[in-house]
Amino acid sequence: MAGNLYYLLASLPGLGELGTAPPMGFDELLDWLGPASRYSRLVGLVFLSDDLLQREAFLAGEVQQVAPSVLQLAQVRNEAPLPEFLVPPEVESETESGALQTDLVWAAYFRHIAQTAQSENSPFLDRWVRMEVALRNALAQERAKRLGLEASEYLVAHELADPEADFTEMLREWASAPTPLAGWRVVLRNRWDWCRANEAWFSFTEDELLVYALRLLLLTQWQRSSEEQAALAAKT
Repeated sequence: MAGNLYYLLASLPGLGELGTAPPMGFDELLDWLGPASRYSRLVGLVFLSDDLLQREAFLAGEVQQVAPSVLQLAQVRNEAPLPEFLVPPEVESETESGALQTDLVWAAYFRHIAQTAQSENSPFLDRWVRMEVALRNALAQERAKRLGLEASEYLVAHELADPEADFTEMLREWASAPTPLAGWRVVLRNRWDWCRANEAWFSFTEDELLVYALRLLLLTQWQRSSEEQAALAAKT
């Protein structure tokens, strides 16, 4: 399998810096890895985060068109049930009882990633999900503080958060962003920097593949933000 991964990584198109065009789509990478492979399964879990983000935006009425790579289109539109591992368990705690349904889905997703990281022996996936939970909760706390809300009601899977993660500088930049779109780009840059700090360049290991997938995800999301920015500019 290691030799197979070497050739897979060596044959993938190079990725540019944040802001450059993604060289391939999510579906193309998943097909490249093979639908039944371990690599496709783990990369698919990473791309699933984008499907959930699109689903959240669609349900909030922020977008009308969605293009999922893991979920079915009907699932993103909330016209069909989500996979069982994304269905939140019955709410038991008072803290979670007031949570939004979308937050509960995200919590289920993060916990599934953490469980998969353990069962599949993927330390990188474990580090990534702990960073993502810490980042999401840090943003939720900052939003709640600015709106005078109780932050604890908006935290998800808090037991998974990396206790050493420090987003102080990012939150300061995010809070001072002139538009929500500019704030979103601050978050994307922070994730890109995390990839740079955790890359396994030329190691030809699973870690390098997962960083590649994460960077492809961020390039695609940045491209979408550029298209949204252009659309907004055209309206003014």
